[in-house]
Amino acid sequence: MPYISTTVNIGISGRREQAVKERMGRAIELLPGKTESWLMLQFQDNASLYFRGSNEPCAICQVKLFGSAAEEDYANLTRALTDILQEELELDSDRIYITYEEIGTWGWNGGNL
Repeated sequence: MPYISTTVNIGISGRREQAVKERMGRAIELLPGKTESWLMLQFQDNASLYFRGSNEPCAICQVKLFGSAAEEDYANLTRALTDILQEELELDSDRIYITYEEIGTWGWNGGNL
């Protein structure tokens, strides 16, 4: 049950959002046992977002997942998400934050896992 929320301070066209969605769907498989079939994505563009005192293009990806993963797996996903945002949205890598939160209880379909 992974969830990735991506907030950027630039506009994301439908074509670019689709490309990011597809690539994140493949990238989530870098975490053992995680697949696109359980992935939920959220995109918020044109946000009022500042980094280092500047509103130059920047982003934050918040990754939440049921369970946990190894540090190496998180490092691989960080690289992949950074590459996706660089290539698809033309963001500089030093203007991208990625956070991780491990969730012990996750509700779905009227119950908890």
